[in-house]
Amino acid sequence: MGQKQDNLIVVLDIGSAWTRVLAADVNESVLRYRGHGVAPSAGMRKGLIAELGPAAKAVRAANEQAERVARANIDECVVGIGGPHIRGVNTNGGFQLSRGMREITGEDVRAAIGRARAIELPADREILHLLPRQFILDEQSGIFDPVGMVGARLEVELHIATCGGSALQSAVTCANRAGLEVSEAVLESIASAECTLSADERELGVCVIDIGAHSSDLAVFFEGAVAYTASVPIGGAHFTNDLAIGLQLPMAQAEELKRQYGNAQVTAVPQLAEVEITTPQGAPAMLSMRTMAEILEPRARELMHYVKESLRYGGVVDALGAGCVLTGGGAMLPGMLDVTESQLRVPARIGLPVRLSHMPQDLNHPAWAVGIGMVLYAHRTCITREAEDNNSSLRDRLRAMFAASF
Repeated sequence: MGQKQDNLIVVLDIGSAWTRVLAADVNESVLRYRGHGVAPSAGMRKGLIAELGPAAKAVRAANEQAERVARANIDECVVGIGGPHIRGVNTNGGFQLSRGMREITGEDVRAAIGRARAIELPADREILHLLPRQFILDEQSGIFDPVGMVGARLEVELHIATCGGSALQSAVTCANRAGLEVSEAVLESIASAECTLSADERELGVCVIDIGAHSSDLAVFFEGAVAYTASVPIGGAHFTNDLAIGLQLPMAQAEELKRQYGNAQVTAVPQLAEVEITTPQGAPAMLSMRTMAEILEPRARELMHYVKESLRYGGVVDALGAGCVLTGGGAMLPGMLDVTESQLRVPARIGLPVRLSHMPQDLNHPAWAVGIGMVLYAHRTCITREAEDNNSSLRDRLRAMFAASF
């Protein structure tokens, strides 16, 4: 096993079906894949950690795989947070500059954000992200970075992404039990957007739908910023459960049939198409593929109905000029794009993550959008913090120089 490396970025995605660990590093300013590990999730129920022991064991197994491939010791990670407990709220705040017209500083920006975030949240909520939608300087709106501009009053429109406090603590405790220290938590739908959306889509308006096993997380971008985050309690496992009940088959067999022959649109399946299966009694039988589609399509329509209602509740259902982007393992069910387009009346596409240098081909899949997106998010956050630290150091040196001069 290799030694710990300071430039290693490691992310942990504890999903309902699979637990994934992905490691990357920065090589000559380029993000480079180092290793990954995957293990079946355990101790999960309805998208949340219900038993810490089995869940931590799955994290440890995935991490050990990643360590072997990366040839490095991994003891710190960024963890992804998603599930039905995700909530977002939009707020605003600002203040009058004390000395009238003057140059806006980073401290002023932080003060405005502090005013905007000063809202009362339920005791069980934890803030994941403070995401400025726009700044307003002396009634001039549409500003993304006011630092260096001159004005008398600074305001900010802010999106606050929150999660359940117990869900966040369970994820952190699970990682800790597996020997990993958590440095940061990232909303999984924001991570998916990081590696699948273009700048034009973010500007025109787009909804990322990350379809997990037990829930689907949403993030809407409009005019370049996050406008809405939420989650709906339907995911890929519900499709499998419907097949298992409708066909009276074991869950594992229903999952395999869904992956190989499933379709969310009945009319896309030939009427006479059949597949040979083995019944629970061990006898061979022929199964109509249309029968499977007739079970899967209502669930797909229900999912997109819930998505549409959530978007309507958030006031963003008409803000999707660039349509929808589907990520997560559930996005690969044939027919999902057609159902999405017919239900939401906007174009839809599958969100494949951007490729990291040296990344294996099997990671070029919507199921890895969260992991790869978290790597990009963590890298960008690190660069931003370094730039802020460098600017602070420069200001301190200049102040010291001026003080010495006088």
